[in-house]
Amino acid sequence: MTKVIAIHSYRGGTGKSNLTANLATTIALQGNRVAVVDTDLQSPGIHTLFGLDEQSTDKTLNDYLWDRSPIQDAAYDVSSKLRIENSERLFLVPASVNAEEIARILSEGYNVSLLNDGFRQLIKELDLDYLFIDTHPGLSRETLLSIAISNLLILILRPDQQDFQGTAVTIDVARQLKVRKLSLVINKVLSKLDRAALQQKVETTYSAAVAGIFPLSDDMIELGSSGLFCLHYADHPFTQSLYQVAAHIMN
Repeated sequence: MTKVIAIHSYRGGTGKSNLTANLATTIALQGNRVAVVDTDLQSPGIHTLFGLDEQSTDKTLNDYLWDRSPIQDAAYDVSSKLRIENSERLFLVPASVNAEEIARILSEGYNVSLLNDGFRQLIKELDLDYLFIDTHPGLSRETLLSIAISNLLILILRPDQQDFQGTAVTIDVARQLKVRKLSLVINKVLSKLDRAALQQKVETTYSAAVAGIFPLSDDMIELGSSGLFCLHYADHPFTQSLYQVAAHIMN
């Protein structure tokens, strides 16, 4: 049975898309068929991490939402770009970066229920083991749908008071929606912070498990979203944390 993972943060700048892309890749590398859908239609960007651009994507999630094509036509097999071989595959459904498409989303919205239908179609057509949904920060109709249908909701937060408050709101909403499983990931943690104390504080505050803690990494900043960190730095502590969270997802 396919596992659907929604990865979300209350605020932007948490590193959500980077973590989504890297987690999906680490799970694909372990022999799984994985897809990522970029539902951040207002500010898409995860495609950059997979080496796709506007010239190489003639179909996007927007085309499906506007009834211009089936969603599977917008699913790009990025496995070869990431040195993924054999039966394991990684697909990406990007959102459009065209200014007119983004403006149309902002002005007209779209039928959010189509997303659920599209996710089911992708799972069937691509024979997926895992489907990752990269959400738009904050709370919106598409976010609520992603939370409601997911097998696992992963909330990304930084050790920041605004993130703590926003995460509390998101968790309250998720529990009202009866999310099946909820985990937390703390990102951009300074080396001088006591990780064990931080984890205990967060788990006690939210009554939810912390699946992983990621350091604020100069190497990640230097890479600048020009590729997938787990492939460039296979032995890095950040990558080791990725595999820890990946194991949590696959359990």
